[in-house]
Amino acid sequence: MTTPSSPRPHAPRSTAASSDGSGTPPCAHFGAAVLALATGGFAIGTTEFVSMGLLPQIAHGVHESIPTTGHAISAYALGVVIGAPVLAYFGARLPRRGLLIALMVAFVVGNAASALASSYGLLLIARFFSGVPHGAYFGVASLVAASLAAPGRKGRAVALVMLGLSVANVFGVPAGTWLGQDLSWRAAYVLVAALGLLTIVLVRAFIPAMPADRHATGRRELGLFAEPQVWLTLLIGAVGFGGMFAVYTYIAPTVTRVGGLSESVVPVFTLSFGLGMVFGTWVAGELADWSIMRSLAIGSAGMGLVLLVFWAVAPYGWWALPVTFAITTLGSVLVVNLQLRLMHVAGEAQTLGAALNHASLNIANALGAWLGGIVVSASGGYRDPALVGVGLSVAGLLVLLASALLHLRRAVAA
Repeated sequence: MTTPSSPRPHAPRSTAASSDGSGTPPCAHFGAAVLALATGGFAIGTTEFVSMGLLPQIAHGVHESIPTTGHAISAYALGVVIGAPVLAYFGARLPRRGLLIALMVAFVVGNAASALASSYGLLLIARFFSGVPHGAYFGVASLVAASLAAPGRKGRAVALVMLGLSVANVFGVPAGTWLGQDLSWRAAYVLVAALGLLTIVLVRAFIPAMPADRHATGRRELGLFAEPQVWLTLLIGAVGFGGMFAVYTYIAPTVTRVGGLSESVVPVFTLSFGLGMVFGTWVAGELADWSIMRSLAIGSAGMGLVLLVFWAVAPYGWWALPVTFAITTLGSVLVVNLQLRLMHVAGEAQTLGAALNHASLNIANALGAWLGGIVVSASGGYRDPALVGVGLSVAGLLVLLASALLHLRRAVAA
């Protein structure tokens, strides 16, 4: 058994190329294939986070308060949480390319419905269905990328797919925020739907047809839930990562109403979040080679500290900008190392394990946004969700400690 402080794992003995049953050789257009998959990640990352920068505009458009409209972000996250395990279960034996296209079709429909929503209730429903394909897409896309890669390059291929999510926060989210402020918040969702259509075209053109995993069964995937370490790892993400979303959800009113800055600088803050994600992904890889569990401890404890700093400096406008960068840097350390931890403890259920990581993180999304909204409604202070985030970070750190103690107990028993 791999120890918590072990370096980043090698690919499992049953590689993605063989585990999907396709025996697919390295792809002649590998770069284009990975770009197609990463484009889907870019579209998903854009729709997941653009709502946060446009929350005041969306609230005005559906005639609701900002805290209430923040629940639309929670609805998207709930869609991810429910959709990831359900679609991973039923899609385990479906052809990969067809499944990817079907997931993107559902994604396009959900975001088009978001753009057309005429009321708060319809918006909630549309955002929920927009989130349903999220986790399953990343799980399947990672398997496909690994199966198309040359030997020794499978991990890099999966990383390139995931990079689409981070890059979305550098380019897609600021662009969508700017578009939503200058034209209409609905235009941001139209942009995302167009990116989804582009993904469908690219996947159809560059991803070769391949059969699904012949050995996959829903029962085998569900065996993952018998491992307590899986539950503990998912709980670390669901609770400890919520602090970032407690702040990110209300970043627009915090910047303008607390920091006293103009609405036009909100995209600068969302860009800072995105740059922190890209930088944090690189840092996370370096830390994982040293120790996965210690990296998780650094991410959880560091997140709590920087959220406390954010609460302190939010009234001083631009002083909060570097703190937002630090928040997502540490958040990315958590995301990557939680994924690696799940790879250790998921056993043969790699597909469901990969999808559940995104489900866990979107529980954090929903929890952070919901608790932040409650605090804002009670206190009227838009910087107060940062204090909620501090508490969530501490709770995640305690769950991490429980996971480490369980591992040590098993090691002693062995």
